[in-house]
Amino acid sequence: MQASSIVLDANILIRAVLGNKVRELLTTFSDSVSFFTPDVCLTDAKTYLPILFEKRSLPADTALHVLQGLQSVLQVVDAPFYETYAVDAKQRMKSTDIHDWPVVATALALNTAIWTEDQDFFGSGLSIWTTDRIHLFLNAKRVCPK
Repeated sequence: MQASSIVLDANILIRAVLGNKVRELLTTFSDSVSFFTPDVCLTDAKTYLPILFEKRSLPADTALHVLQGLQSVLQVVDAPFYETYAVDAKQRMKSTDIHDWPVVATALALNTAIWTEDQDFFGSGLSIWTTDRIHLFLNAKRVCPK
């Protein structure tokens, strides 16, 4: 594992497919930052991307192809890895959206931050980064790796 890491929520995976900014950040910084995502986030992205593409009158296969290509810079974490932290993660998310607990559990397991656009993660006790500020995290990790 690289010295620096961050956990991606499903909405970041979806943004990486729908636009260029997030995809470029992932590929540009994949040499200095490990990008983790729980398996359920990848499943969510695979579920919702075809729907979003169809609404835009775009071929759904294109979305899944782009997502598959992104997997080269992602480390998908399976449930047995993060389930150890399920109780703590669910406790942290119970007042907002408990369904987001795998993202929190993965961040707890890795002792790292979360990249998301979901406001529900704020107040979880973890470092939360949004796309408009993530460059600060990524550039700091490139310049000053741990």
